[in-house]
Amino acid sequence: MISPIFEKIGSVKSQKHWCNQKYKSVELQNQNKKTMVLGATPDASRYANLAANRLVQRGHSIVNVGIKTGEVAGVAIEKPETIHNDIDTITLYVGPINQPPLYDYILNTHPKRIIFNPGTENSELRKMANDKGIETDYACTLVLLSIGEY
Repeated sequence: MISPIFEKIGSVKSQKHWCNQKYKSVELQNQNKKTMVLGATPDASRYANLAANRLVQRGHSIVNVGIKTGEVAGVAIEKPETIHNDIDTITLYVGPINQPPLYDYILNTHPKRIIFNPGTENSELRKMANDKGIETDYACTLVLLSIGEY
């Protein structure tokens, strides 16, 4: 018996194509997106810490950047000094009042996107990033990971 979903699709060839396309879309969602956790902290009660751990659990490599010392998810926290040129996403956990000194660091890293997590929204930085061709999202990294949209 053919599954009702396949009855709508049609031939076996179409079924294989549909399955392959679905597999590819799931595969793309699971690609490693090297992520900078800006505002990283070893404090396990903080969302930045939880996000770093979840990113690693989901197969993403991370760079932890912050003012605290220590490590998160087995990766040392570094100061915002070294520019990383291979970052796909910066997930931001620094409030807007503390962001201006980081503007050059963030923009010179030139990630593909910046996620402004709740409480980090900043229209000035967002405009600066968009002007440099950097995608920006007001979103929650933890939610994006949980629904497979990261």
